[in-house]
Amino acid sequence: MSNYILALDQGTTSSRAIIFEKSSAIKAIAQKEFTQIYPHPAWVEHNGLEIWQSQLDTAHEVLQRAGLSAKDIVGIGITNQRETTILWDRKTHLPICNAIVWQDRRTAGYCNQLKEAGLSEKIQQKTGLVIDAYFSASKIRWILENIPGSYERAKKGDLCFGTVDSWLLFKLTDGKVHATDVTNASRTMLYNIHSLAWDDDLLSIFDIPKELLPEVRSSSEIFGYTEALGKGNAIPICGIAGDQQAALFGQLCLEPGMVKNTYGTGCFMLMHTGEKPVFSQNKLLTTIACKINDKVTYALEGSVFIAGAVVQWLRDGLGLIKESKEIEALTMQVEDNGGVYFVPAFTGLGAPYWNQEARGAIFGLTRGSSAAHIARAAIESICYQTMDVLTAMNKDAGINISELRVDGGATANDMLMQFQSDLLGCKVVKPAITETTALGAAFLAGLAIGFWKSEKDLSVSWSAERTFQPRIDTDTKSKLLNGWENAINAVKSWSENS
Repeated sequence: MSNYILALDQGTTSSRAIIFEKSSAIKAIAQKEFTQIYPHPAWVEHNGLEIWQSQLDTAHEVLQRAGLSAKDIVGIGITNQRETTILWDRKTHLPICNAIVWQDRRTAGYCNQLKEAGLSEKIQQKTGLVIDAYFSASKIRWILENIPGSYERAKKGDLCFGTVDSWLLFKLTDGKVHATDVTNASRTMLYNIHSLAWDDDLLSIFDIPKELLPEVRSSSEIFGYTEALGKGNAIPICGIAGDQQAALFGQLCLEPGMVKNTYGTGCFMLMHTGEKPVFSQNKLLTTIACKINDKVTYALEGSVFIAGAVVQWLRDGLGLIKESKEIEALTMQVEDNGGVYFVPAFTGLGAPYWNQEARGAIFGLTRGSSAAHIARAAIESICYQTMDVLTAMNKDAGINISELRVDGGATANDMLMQFQSDLLGCKVVKPAITETTALGAAFLAGLAIGFWKSEKDLSVSWSAERTFQPRIDTDTKSKLLNGWENAINAVKSWSENS
């Protein structure tokens, strides 16, 4: 019997492929960055064909690195950047335009119109989401309005909409399967998280033809088969989940009250809330965590739009570092932020502010401020934004979280992890396997085909590598929090008056 699961982890800046053994140990990893396209300020696009090719390339590369072939892979799990919107021709399999990325803000004005029309509560009650350009619905509408003939083609059933998982699934199955899972569907602002179906009222509000939409399935089942990794070797694609839900599952946060935070391009915190949706009073999102067999579980989520992306900006925009990994050494050149605060609202502020017009700013600069102070303020901004989300989450849940499980690339930065624990006043636990997004997709795929028998079988796979405990004194913490609050208020004021 084949002994390996392949996870395809399609992210915002790169495509990755990871092969997992049955013990959940990593056999091999391959990664490939792809082009970020910025046609106008606050617009962000990807080339859908480049996404597909980069993901296919990494799948072949990881097999080569592992010394394996397609016949050694028992199943494939897909996890993906969510909300990013692709429309393609059902017959030619070609996108009709660039993908509109989740970070893109071009539809912010339209979303404000929906709010002014009094639709916020209706949409939140159906979808668990706040009205924002972040989600797929307004992006679909923009494409249908701006690509000539696309609306008519959509009505005829000639076009397909998909988030990135659906696009990859379609390409892997050579156009045989147009489907998605509940976690990705729940991020479109078109899916009713109670009835578990595309919602006709929402489709009417956004004027989106139902013929565009993929079939919605569970997160752990056989979606279809692919021979893209080797002719004659049909591998089942048997697990799909949006990246943050996959990470929640990979962290084995399977009980109500368990919380994880992923530090990637953005920062995404999810709390498992059980089999009934909990609606936030503090501007968090209610989302579907997973569906296995007939069991649907839900989560509260707080989204920080710019986390690791701020390090990329320091590298590519300012040239302060040549490689992202240099950031920790630069921040350690100073003992503190020197009074400098960085609000990286390049694409607006996410939870719990949801300010679409906010833009990035650096405060507190003096002649004594250095590149190290700016770098430290940038890293600290990731922690402050995470703190804001957890504070809101604690209020909604009615409890104070004692442990935060963390994953993502930035967890390699010990300074960041320690500062995060200091601000939150709780344990920050880093697992031995930090590739929890891909691991979650692998778990979902493996469960569908009996590679792992049950969720209980998965529990032996998770262990902590390091735990960070808070050690900051109360006065210092209070001063830091006051500085951050002042910086956030200044950014909000600027957005209201600009």
